Amino acid sequence: MVAAVISNRTELDTLASELCGVIDGVAAEFGTGASPTVDGDLDCDPIHAGESLCWQYGVRLASPGDAERTLPEVVRSLETAGWGARDRSTPAESIVQFSREGANLNVHVARESGDVTVIGSTRCVPGSTV
Repeated sequence: MVAAVISNRTELDTLASELCGVIDGVAAEFGTGASPTVDGDLDCDPIHAGESLCWQYGVRLASPGDAERTLPEVVRSLETAGWGARDRSTPAESIVQFSREGANLNVHVARESGDVTVIGSTRCVPGSTV
């Protein structure tokens, strides 16, 4: 059982590292100075704590420049990397939701302030029931 827990943790760590790299890369396309907003594991099913976990990571950039013009470039870049895109925009912000292999990623650009938030989560992996 310990080997399975270590293997699952290693898998989550690997997925988390990949997700953080993608999110940091997306944020860098908008500019510098991204501040982390969330970085940690999360129960996929809170009713069964610890049985299934994902990693959630997000950053925020305060008014990084012309974010509305950068967003289409980000969409093309992620789609080229195999992420499926879906427009979830509202009157207050441009939102594009991406998914790939069970992972999710959202890019929010506030229309008024130009602030950018990039947040995502890995796919769920089995956790520890020990």
